[in-house]
Amino acid sequence: MEIDLSLLHSQTVAEIDISGKYTLPKEYFENTSLLEAKDLKVRGKIYQNSDEEDFDTLEDYVQVEIKGTLTLEDSISLEPISYPILIEYDDILEENCKKNENTLDIFQFLWENIVLEIPLQFTKVDDLSKFHGDGWKLISEDELKTKNNPFQELLKDFKEE
Repeated sequence: MEIDLSLLHSQTVAEIDISGKYTLPKEYFENTSLLEAKDLKVRGKIYQNSDEEDFDTLEDYVQVEIKGTLTLEDSISLEPISYPILIEYDDILEENCKKNENTLDIFQFLWENIVLEIPLQFTKVDDLSKFHGDGWKLISEDELKTKNNPFQELLKDFKEE
């Protein structure tokens, strides 16, 4: 969704309101652990700096708050889990704005800010005992350090050398 910035650049309006509910298209997060990003509540505006003496260096600024719940894939169980986000962003808009076209792709802007908030690994699994198979089981860091670790003997051999 493109937001027209021409009225702002011609100084017809002082700011452009970008508040609303947005749902990111699936193509933005196809190959990520993010499963869904819908009904993101955005409250914000785009405005220009107030230095009226130097019109040659007018820059677009954005002040926005993004609030919502992302659906992520659990790193262990691969089940969908909810992950709440709250992003406050107040900066120059130049990297996100297409200057020649006087437009801003709001979905691209939202995605670039949301992707920074998504954890690389996220889990809500407490009981690792149900994750096992033929000759393997998933263990926690604490179990790795206990006496029942079958690799403890091998580790001692490496330490002696």
